Order: sequence, then structure tokens, then C-alpha cells
Amino acid sequence: MLRGLLLPCGAIIVLLFFMSALGNLESGREGEDIRQLQEVLQRGCVACYAAEGIYPPDLEYLKERYGIQIDEERYTVYYSRFAQNLMPDVTVLENRP
Repeated sequence: MLRGLLLPCGAIIVLLFFMSALGNLESGREGEDIRQLQEVLQRGCVACYAAEGIYPPDLEYLKERYGIQIDEERYTVYYSRFAQNLMPDVTVLENRP
């Protein structure tokens, strides 16, 4: 009788570990996506400064002239420029449903 319960219990335990691992993988991927978008935005700012001598005045400028695409349903980007010759503060946050 005990032997008949071991196989189903073992399968359930393996399934639970697998589901936990998938959840952790998804969480790590989301963090990586945010980091990559932040890096793309910062590189776009630096490219603009190198080409034009000023940092982009706003996020729309970056999107129009440097081809940066943002999934605005998934992310909110806060872009704050203090002066033309200072690197803007760029923050990317993930929107939660």
C-alpha cells in the first residue's frame, strides 16, 4: 500500500519543484527586460549627446530620432532632464495588471 502512494507523491513533488523553477525563471526574465530597456534608453541619450551636443529634451525625441521602441502597455518610463549638458535621469517601471 505504501509503495502505491510513493509514485503519485513523488510525481506531485517533482511537479511542484518544476512549477517553482518556472516562476523563478519568469521573474528573472522580467528583471532582465527592464534592465535592457534602461540600457537602451541610456545608450540613446549618449548617442544623441555625441551627435548633437545635447541630451534629448524628452522621451518622444529619443523615440522619433533614434528609433527607440517602448512597449508602453508593459512599461512606464520616467524621463527627467535637468540641463542640456547633464545626463537625464531615466527610470523604467513595469506596469502591473
